[in-house]
Amino acid sequence: MNKVMTRTQRRPGTRPPGRQDSRGPGTAPPRTPGGAPRRAPAGSPPPSPPRTAPAPCPRGTLRSPAPRPRPTDLFADLLLAVLSGQRPVHCMLRHTAGRAYDELAWLAERGRLRTRGTRPVVRDIGYYVPRPGAIEAFARIGAGDRTRAMAFRLEQGPDLRWRCTAVELGGPRMPSAADDG
Repeated sequence: MNKVMTRTQRRPGTRPPGRQDSRGPGTAPPRTPGGAPRRAPAGSPPPSPPRTAPAPCPRGTLRSPAPRPRPTDLFADLLLAVLSGQRPVHCMLRHTAGRAYDELAWLAERGRLRTRGTRPVVRDIGYYVPRPGAIEAFARIGAGDRTRAMAFRLEQGPDLRWRCTAVELGGPRMPSAADDG
């Protein structure tokens, strides 16, 4: 089975996985206009030594580049932004194919993921690869103490770009053209 979980919820107070140094924000010395160093007032403690750049990697070792985000992660965040009202639906025009844009507009119109107060976040993502060039994914969306589910399908086009071809949330589905009569 090709089902994979890709994102788990981080605990508050932990550093993001890409952070390598322990320095926090605001540890660099203040800059002065013109590049002249400031003089400390009389009676102040001596300045701390300047921080040095990290040592280069020894020869023969390569630093691995930052991992590229998976298309499932990118699309889950984009779809959540649209369905929660943070971004307009038309920003997904070039990222959708087939009936997915209509489904997305229909879902966004109903505001199923809009909340008052707490902004919804993607808590967990999983996916299944039914065939090469297609991914069926799901995301657990959390807003406060509520959890919702979102499912979407991605297909890779001849230009090797991923496009969303279907979107679903829990609840009623968009009526098809055949149902309209």
